[in-house]
Amino acid sequence: MEFLFDHEVSPLRHIAHVNMRSFLPLLAVASIVTPSPALALSHHSWSQAGSIARDGLVGVALGLPAVEGDWGGAEQAGFSMGAAFAVTEGLKYAIPEERPDGSDNKSFPSGHVSVSFAAAATLEKRFGWHVGLPAHIVAAFVGLSRVEAKKHFVGDVLIGAAIGEASGWLLTSKRSDRVHWLPWGDAHGGGATMAVRF
Repeated sequence: MEFLFDHEVSPLRHIAHVNMRSFLPLLAVASIVTPSPALALSHHSWSQAGSIARDGLVGVALGLPAVEGDWGGAEQAGFSMGAAFAVTEGLKYAIPEERPDGSDNKSFPSGHVSVSFAAAATLEKRFGWHVGLPAHIVAAFVGLSRVEAKKHFVGDVLIGAAIGEASGWLLTSKRSDRVHWLPWGDAHGGGATMAVRF
């Protein structure tokens, strides 16, 4: 990814040029999942659109680092999305809540949303806001789709988003090798260890 900044103007007027190869996959996902008026009328269609958007984000979060030759980033993306999925599934069994459509007792929290926000957070932390912002818009669409499909309550979606953001930010490092930090925890507490190279 290439960033060129014009330092002669105020910070609000900085112009960033992003390598379009990094940005196009997110635009493709966003265009695929934008519902037409007919699509918005069906709960099933909302559910399908949300699943497509989630799968697209997962693909971009794993594929973009691979295309850039950033295998550590792909590994971290997989780990953060896997952690979000594991925490979400554990909570679904620990706190059974009936879905709004009554289909089962796995409403809390939203797995689609937790994985989507983990992917978006990983993309933002690894590649910056130019990639992270569109990814978060797609992740928010996933949340909307799950509520509109009557698969989750708003609270389920918000908790899923928090789980995903936390796993994406805590388990992904920036591309710079100057700063490394590692969250840790045990039975007596938790924290983070940071190493900075000057």
